[in-house]
Amino acid sequence: MASQDWINKDFYAILGVSKDASEEEIKKAYRKLARTYHPDKNPGDEAAEQKFKDVSEAHTVLSDKQQREQYDAIRAMGSGARFSGAPGGAGGASGFEDIFGGLFGDAGGFGRGGRGGPDFSDIFGGMGGRFGGGFSGGAPAKGADRTAKTTISFAGAVRGTTVGLREPDGNVIDVRIPAGVKEGQKVRVKGKGQQGPGGAGDLLVEVAITPHRFYERDGDDIRIHLPVSFDEAVLGTTVQVPTVHGEKVRIKVPAGTTSGRTLRLKGHGVRRKSHQGDMLVVVDVQVPQDLSEEAVEAVKAYAEATRDVDPRGDLEARAAL
Repeated sequence: MASQDWINKDFYAILGVSKDASEEEIKKAYRKLARTYHPDKNPGDEAAEQKFKDVSEAHTVLSDKQQREQYDAIRAMGSGARFSGAPGGAGGASGFEDIFGGLFGDAGGFGRGGRGGPDFSDIFGGMGGRFGGGFSGGAPAKGADRTAKTTISFAGAVRGTTVGLREPDGNVIDVRIPAGVKEGQKVRVKGKGQQGPGGAGDLLVEVAITPHRFYERDGDDIRIHLPVSFDEAVLGTTVQVPTVHGEKVRIKVPAGTTSGRTLRLKGHGVRRKSHQGDMLVVVDVQVPQDLSEEAVEAVKAYAEATRDVDPRGDLEARAAL
């Protein structure tokens, strides 16, 4: 972010540190000032907002070894100096690895989010690479992106939901999770990142999804296992099954259906604006464990009636190498 503007800015004075201050001293001073002048704590205070921008710019330069050396050199050369090139650039994010991780007391992350929102450990950690504190092509650089993690239910991932993430100052950021979000996918919230001279960066929320005991996801399709009795599989039946959307639909199990056969219910999977997945119903034929004497006799009668049917008749032929 090397700039002619550096000549007229005393970053050491802005942070209140000496010119031979260590990295830790610079970081400590920045944290204290950023906590004092952060826009969220001074709503509508333009002077505080400008002060926050100044200390952020000062920290960005002085926390980066190369930029600090260039800054010191330019200041030493005086007002006639010119400098080109941008080793840090608007894309540099040096010094931001753990600024907000410790800015609010090194608590290791936030507490539980508002409105029943989840715990998240690193909303202010993992600064993005957009806060260089300088200018690119004359345009002020935006602030860095922030990152967070949240866990939502299986239903929330399929249908879409909104979670409230609570910041250390008590503010709650509402994050709309779109229907069909996948495990590990990141949702971007515009303008909720770190403040910079050119505006705020974004908040990137990584989504984790709690598995469901009944529904399984396969892309945009939803798979379930449907238990049916032996007689239902042989004779055929129509049964009612629940969907992830809270609906109850009827599905026909054809006569002679074998265990493992997959039946398809169109449009009852993940529903996006441009596409709808299906529900895949896997038939599991249940073998009874405890039969009454009458039922046992009935099974024996069935076996006698079908003694000419050999389900393994072609086994050797299929196993031949």
